[in-house]
Parts: sequence; structure tokens; C-alpha cells
Amino acid sequence: MCLDIDDTLVDFTNAGRRALAALLGRDDLWAEWERTTDSHVARVVAGELEYAHMHHQRTRTFLGDLGIALDTASVTDFELRRRTLQRAGWRLFDDVLPCLDWLRAAGVRLAAVTNASGAHQRGKLADLGLTRFFDHVAIAGEIGLAKPDPRMFTTVCLALGCDPTEAVHIGDKLDIDAIGARDAGLGAIWLDRADNPTDPETTPRDVHVISALDQLPQLLVTEYARVGVPAPR
Repeated sequence: MCLDIDDTLVDFTNAGRRALAALLGRDDLWAEWERTTDSHVARVVAGELEYAHMHHQRTRTFLGDLGIALDTASVTDFELRRRTLQRAGWRLFDDVLPCLDWLRAAGVRLAAVTNASGAHQRGKLADLGLTRFFDHVAIAGEIGLAKPDPRMFTTVCLALGCDPTEAVHIGDKLDIDAIGARDAGLGAIWLDRADNPTDPETTPRDVHVISALDQLPQLLVTEYARVGVPAPR
């Protein structure tokens, strides 16, 4: 079983939004921040930008688009303060620990699969007490691959000692997580915490949709017996 981290296990967006608002004194810029981040991550995936420089370049671009021109040291300081505030605001969703406890009790091998940087994500897992649950942690910044690249998913399956057809991935992004996993041969689950009405035109029939992790055990038992989950007695 492969699980995304941010906004799947950890309430990343709210922590990030609050941190950015605290630094800028306004709370209406999160969508622009996400767009800038996504465009820079896409450059990393395309091999146009080194992952080690992505955060600094993203922050410089974002601030520049707001008309805030900072030198290198000032951008570094802004990013450091933003990360510090965000880290202090990290929280697990209420359904995370019961779900992970169930998966471990069921004997399912678990991997965390994230497109973020290594030290940042490993620190997050450790700070929130999640490290103990995972047999493997796959981090884009460490292995040079990122979701939805099929190689990201197949590399994780190799580490878990299973074929992609024997694994399932769940994440909060339909395209990057669910469709990416499906295209790599894994079972695919989209965690739509907003519980939006699903559009059959955009949600493939072979992608399952749930709105909370407390729905995952039943879905695994009924739809994904190949991951080794025992049927309830």
C-alpha cells in the first residue's frame, strides 16, 4: 500500500496557507502560491530545474510576481521563516492514525510516496510520529523521479517486494496520484477530502474515490484483496 503524505496524511495546505498569510499579512495568495509551486515542480520533473534549487526559485518568482524584489539572502530568509512557521502548524488528519494502525495490524507493507524534498519530508514524518508505520519512504528529491512518472511507482513496488498489480496507491491529487498510479499498473484511489461530486467525464472508472481514510479499510477488503488484507470475520 502506497500513500501520499501532504494533504493525504498531513494537513499541509492549511499549515502552508497560515504560514504564508502570517508573513505577507494577507490570506488571498494561496492559489497563486500553488500555481507557482506546481509550475516549478513541473520544471523539475522535466529536468529543467534541479530539485535542490526549486524552493528558492519558486519563492523568488512568487515574490517577484507580487512586485517584491529581494536579493538572494532575503529570499533565503523568507523561505526559512515560511518553512519554520509551516512546520509548527503541521497536523495529522483525525483519520490517519486509526487507518495506519489498521493497515499495520492487517500485515500490509506500507510506503510513503511524495514529490517533496528528502530532509523536509523525513522530518515531517518523524515529527508527527509516522516513521514507524512505513517500510519504505520514496521521495522525489532523493531519487530523481516524481509522480506521475510510472517509474516512481514501480521503484516503490520494487522496494516493497511486490508487483505493481499487487499494490494500491492513494493520494489527494486525481491526476498525479490516482491516474499516475493507475497508468503504472497499480490500483488507484483518489482521496477527495473536499468530497466534491465526482464527474464521470474526468474521473476514470478504474479510479476509486473516497472522502476520508476511515473508508479505506472496507474498500481494500472489497476491491483490493491482492494487497493481502484479510476479510473481516
